[in-house]
Amino acid sequence: MCLGIPGRITAITDAGRQMAMAEVSGVRREVNIACICGETPEDLVGQWALIHVGFAMSLIDEDEAEKTLQALRDLGEAQETLEQMALSQEALQ
Repeated sequence: MCLGIPGRITAITDAGRQMAMAEVSGVRREVNIACICGETPEDLVGQWALIHVGFAMSLIDEDEAEKTLQALRDLGEAQETLEQMALSQEALQ
């Protein structure tokens, strides 16, 4: 399964190579913007995109980005709960 994580494009780092800096949940990393880049890469600064393995795959709006980030946070909390339940079950055996 492929998972795209919302990230905000914060700067164009190399327009010629179609590279930009994106912030994903507080972590900044360089991503390739070829899939979303138009004639003016600078127009992407401030935009939200789905990021997958170093590529900005598609643009999304801020509301969709926040909903996706919240769903990912909820999944993380659910995973922690399941792991704690499994550890408790092991301790009872």
